[in-house]
Order: sequence, then C-alpha cells, then structure tokens
Amino acid sequence: MGGHAEAILEASGPDVRLLGLDVDPGALARAGARLARFGDRARLERASFRRLGEVARAHGAHPLRAVLLDLGVSSYQLEESRRGFSFQREDEPLDMRLDPEAPATAADVVNRTPEAGLARLLAEHGDERHARRIAREIVRRRPLRRVGDLVAAVRRAVPRAAWPARTHVATRTFQALRMAVNDEPGALRQALADAPELLAPGGRLGVIAFHSGEDRIVKQTFRTLARAEFAALEPSPLTPSDDEVRANPRARSAKLRVLERLP
Repeated sequence: MGGHAEAILEASGPDVRLLGLDVDPGALARAGARLARFGDRARLERASFRRLGEVARAHGAHPLRAVLLDLGVSSYQLEESRRGFSFQREDEPLDMRLDPEAPATAADVVNRTPEAGLARLLAEHGDERHARRIAREIVRRRPLRRVGDLVAAVRRAVPRAAWPARTHVATRTFQALRMAVNDEPGALRQALADAPELLAPGGRLGVIAFHSGEDRIVKQTFRTLARAEFAALEPSPLTPSDDEVRANPRARSAKLRVLERLP
C-alpha cells in the first residue's frame, strides 16, 4: 500500500528515488495515489519481487542503496479485494491470487491436489498440526468454491477442543493456501538470490516476514551471506512494540531482519 515507501521518501533527501514492485494492480493503484506527491522520485512497476533484478536493471536502478521486502498481504487485500484471502468473508470466492491474472486459484488447488499433497502443503506452509485431517475433509467435500466451504471443512476436521484460543481455527489453512497459490516461498528465495548483487557497498537489505517458514528462509540466507561480504545489523530480528501491536494487531507476528553489504 506504499506505507514504507512513503516513510522512506519522507526521511530521505530529494536525490533518493524509489522503485516499488507489486503484482496486485489494486494495491499498486493505492500506493500510486499515496506516493503521487513525490513525483518522479517514486516509480511503480507491476511485477513480483522475484523479478527484482530484471526490473531494477531495466530502470537503471542499480547499484541500490537499499532493498526492502515486505512479505504477506495487506489490509486492502484482506478486506476489500473480494478474492477470498480472509476466512471471515465466507461469501467470497476461493481465489487468493495476489496477481488476478495468475492461472491457478485456491479453488483449483483444493479441488485438484491429491489428499497427500494437500496435507503436505498445509503442514509445510501453515505449520498446521491437523493437516492430514483437514486434507481428508477437504477431499470429502469437493468441490469447494467459496470461503465458507473451506472454513466449514476446517471446522469439521479439527476437534473443537483443539481450536486455538487467540486465532481462528482456519488461520493456518488460509495462510498455507495463499502461499502455495502465489508461490511466495519461491518468490522470496529468488529475490534473496538477486538482491545482494544489486546492493552498493554499505547498502542494506531488509525483510519483514510474518510467517515462521519465511523467516527461516531469510535467517538461513542471511547467515550464508554474513560469511562473505555482508554483516547483520542486529543479532536478533526487530519486532513491533506493544504500542504498535495495539494500534495494528496484524503486526504482532512481524520480524524485520536487516543485512548490510560491507564497504
């Protein structure tokens, strides 16, 4: 939505230019409106950050002073996109594509993937303890078309006594499907492979992750890079303050790791 971009441009001098990437045209339009006052200091491109290297070179935007990857979805996508990202909007279609022109929807995944594959997907991307039970119930109820269909399957599959106290019982299932539909781990790995080579000496790479699996990918990549030309700025990831979590509860699981390219 352009919030980090706005803060960066406000805090930097007039010589700093920002190149923003997003695959969602709706989110990109909102970011464009937010950043319009910065004129040509902000350039926005409809692209996944897996194409970071390609897009940066096409714009002549390298070496870079900084790269920031903000993973996950935005409030706009959860609340307004009508693409089924939120388990609370049961009348929406099971879509979950960040790029609305991508070929496969969440409905395609739940209706076509074999039971064993669904269980593996839910376990790997969602850390879901009841992955096998949920996968079995999904297969039993096929075809699933709307958010409510999937929510009902999860509620039926997970024993009531095992429902989490602080989050919705379908949270991990929806997270896992969204990550699979958009190949978010693959995009992250590609961006982390390209970004270090684009950075100028002293340049920084920051990643905000909201999921333990994504944070593991970042942590392992940063450890590898720190053996060569890079150094971590903090020994542990930065997390939101209590005040920030109260103002924005969705930030509670955020972890920011920052790496600097040595001179």
